[in-house]
Amino acid sequence: MPGPQSQTNRPAFVTERGRMQDRAVMKTTLRRSKERGHADHGWLDSYHTFSFADYYDPAHMGFRSLRVINQDRIAPGGGFPTHPHRDMEIFSYLVEGALAHKDSLGNGRVLEPGQIQLMSAGKGVLHSEFNPSDREISHLLQIWIQPQARALVPSYTEWHPDPAQEAEPKVLVISPDGRERSATIHQDADVYRIRLIEAGSVTHEVRAGRGVWFQLIKGSAIINGAPLEAGDALSTEDTGTLTIATSAGAEGLLFDLG
Repeated sequence: MPGPQSQTNRPAFVTERGRMQDRAVMKTTLRRSKERGHADHGWLDSYHTFSFADYYDPAHMGFRSLRVINQDRIAPGGGFPTHPHRDMEIFSYLVEGALAHKDSLGNGRVLEPGQIQLMSAGKGVLHSEFNPSDREISHLLQIWIQPQARALVPSYTEWHPDPAQEAEPKVLVISPDGRERSATIHQDADVYRIRLIEAGSVTHEVRAGRGVWFQLIKGSAIINGAPLEAGDALSTEDTGTLTIATSAGAEGLLFDLG
């Protein structure tokens, strides 16, 4: 399987004398959708950004604390029966359809598109996930992030989009301190929903000592000159500004990790 593609982006700016000069180099790495691992179980069609289950690639074991990004499509009536997890922060972002969740903490609900459920497995929890529809596919991203500490007390939280923020291109959905009404995670990780409904752009500053992973879910985008299609991802650990632009709309998740 081909390795990740790297590129050097040299945005230009105009000096006081009007001359074009190069800015400091900001290196980015591309992870193309077609290079991901793939498993088709009939009831489940899944693409693995990082090594998972029978897909193993030592070059793609995760990114900082980010360990799993699975793009799952669950057939009507299909799902994951009750199974255990521990020492992992697990969240699902529903793209289309519905997802029924139950766990040993007593939580049970049906997730709708655009909503997030976040479960801190801690010292151990059981849960199940099913597609409750008999007609529509459940399309979701299941994401695992390693916690800052082991054997935490298990917990569950959700994030629901605020109608007042529907037009916002960048919304904080998960954070370690729950600010801006985000779901709370036990890790130095800020997760943003990026949604550009039509042509436009949004920026994100990558601070020193941090890394950013952007996973494009829908549409197409150009990030600092690199074109991305649905399923593609771009990462960087260089300080600078990422500009996510689209000519026809795009949706994705941006992970800002310590």
